[in-house]
Amino acid sequence: MGTLYSNTTTENSNCSSNDGNMNLSTPCNSSNIKAFSRVFLPTLYSIVFIVGFIGNGLVLCVLVKFSKRSNMSDVCLFNLALSDLLFLLSLPFWAHYAATTQWMFGSFMCHTVTAFYTLGFYGSIFFMILMTVDRYAAIVHAQTSLFSKHRSVRASIALMLFMWTLSLGASLPNIIWAQVNNKSERCSLEYPEGTKWMLFSYIELNVLSLIVPLSVMVFCYSRIIPILMTMTSQKKHRAVRLMLVLVSVFFLFWTPYNIVIFLKFLQYLGYMSTCEWYQDLTMAMQWVETIAFCHCCINPIIYAFVGQRFRNLFLRIFKEWFPLCFGSYTRVKRELTEIWGSVYSRSPVNTSTGSVEP
Repeated sequence: MGTLYSNTTTENSNCSSNDGNMNLSTPCNSSNIKAFSRVFLPTLYSIVFIVGFIGNGLVLCVLVKFSKRSNMSDVCLFNLALSDLLFLLSLPFWAHYAATTQWMFGSFMCHTVTAFYTLGFYGSIFFMILMTVDRYAAIVHAQTSLFSKHRSVRASIALMLFMWTLSLGASLPNIIWAQVNNKSERCSLEYPEGTKWMLFSYIELNVLSLIVPLSVMVFCYSRIIPILMTMTSQKKHRAVRLMLVLVSVFFLFWTPYNIVIFLKFLQYLGYMSTCEWYQDLTMAMQWVETIAFCHCCINPIIYAFVGQRFRNLFLRIFKEWFPLCFGSYTRVKRELTEIWGSVYSRSPVNTSTGSVEP
């Protein structure tokens, strides 16, 4: 038991489910998997929730505090952090569900938590794409008049609304078909029998969560990096490394998840329909899903805290919240500086030669 997609893979223990063409006469024993899930998933979901909530919460606080200085990148970063927080709000419910193997929050909360989960999921991906395109426009097409129009305040608001609309459109099928099964007390995706909605959901996940964002990132950064390499600025190597890290981290965190989703798609078509494959994919889904979820904890570090400007703003707001800590640190640093300064001033050093006088 876990989130919606892992529920879809674990809800049947006999390998004869309505989400695929698996039809085995021998039941699949999934008791070991369920016992592992009751311990593993709540622990990992809780860690992801705490770390991600703190990191993205700090990003929102800094951006709201210094909103007068915001630009297109900051607006994208704000919505990215908001998407991650929306997604993270669903994890405590999934953690409780995984631990108890029963959905105790009712039908309305099943739809609501599903909405948080899917809106945050797709919103995070779409705003990462938008941030990448914005960097591409800022560097590759910085001199064009079209560029300045796209980065205006009105255009920024329109882009944000468009991205949220796309996220809602991608999430709507899951929100609609999320149902509570009163007999088994499950909150899972219950697609109508005889339809291809499950097939569509697998394809949608692969395309929107890996193929599209990775293609956009590779294309944009392959155009950005050569331009940065021609600049004489000392910061160009840091910028190039950051962009390579962005692509690499996204690829490492999301590729395993999408591979398992693709294998589930093949299982839906009737391939790999043995109990061994069913159990292996069920276990693999729990691992790769958690790894993918950790990306929302990495986002604040990559997109926000790596930048020097954002780090400075973060330190400023942190000093306002905890003046005593920073005040004592500054006082100790000043006292040590005075002590060392007095020591050096009394040292018999010949300033002209730099050597110690006899």
